[in-house]
Amino acid sequence: MMGDKERPQRVMIVEDDIRLAGLTQEYLQRNGFEVLLEADGLQAIKRIIHEQPDLVVLDVMLPGCDGLRVCKDVRSAGFSHPILMLTARSEDVDQVIGLEMGADDYVAKPVQPRVLLARVRALLRRVDSNETDHQDAQRLEFGDLVIDNGARSVLLHGEPVEFTSAEYDLLWLLASHAGTILSREDIFSNLRGIEYDGQDRSIDVRISRIRPKIGDDPDNPRRIKTVRTKGYLFVKESVPHG
Repeated sequence: MMGDKERPQRVMIVEDDIRLAGLTQEYLQRNGFEVLLEADGLQAIKRIIHEQPDLVVLDVMLPGCDGLRVCKDVRSAGFSHPILMLTARSEDVDQVIGLEMGADDYVAKPVQPRVLLARVRALLRRVDSNETDHQDAQRLEFGDLVIDNGARSVLLHGEPVEFTSAEYDLLWLLASHAGTILSREDIFSNLRGIEYDGQDRSIDVRISRIRPKIGDDPDNPRRIKTVRTKGYLFVKESVPHG
């Protein structure tokens, strides 16, 4: 896979298990990626911001500071490329917090290299697809909420609102299907290219983060409604403010 015509896409693996990191690096390199390694959380923050890899594979447990802090800090600094978080299989709380900090996806350890490769490729395909879609840019307006898919920007009351790439993709998917209920199966198929397993909570977490950003009351949402047993509905009509 190529991020552009001049270089392979760069993946940074942030993992303090040197043997595991080395094996993963070798596997991804054999599949066409340039792979950077980092074992320390604090150093990872500096390098991610400075080197801007196309994707970060980020372990939760790290020396220096944990992966959740790394994720939060690089997002706050404006890093917008995908972050794939590695979590312990039993730690659902890490998965949810990781998504809240701005991770795009997560996979439980131990993970087979081919599974990790598939997740990496899926995230990067989504980025490439979004860039291609810019030539067919659209602008959606819902009262004081404006979503510009060309610039991948969101304005509320004329002021820009910050979204992670995964949050924006979900918002655009819902808004571009305003008036139509999208099931979790629909959302997973569109955004991640995989089937919904009935347990993944990432969509729900992102919805909970998106709502306040677009002026929706989390306790009484009017823009993005949860339709019990069916999915989510972006309300087609503009929502009066106040």
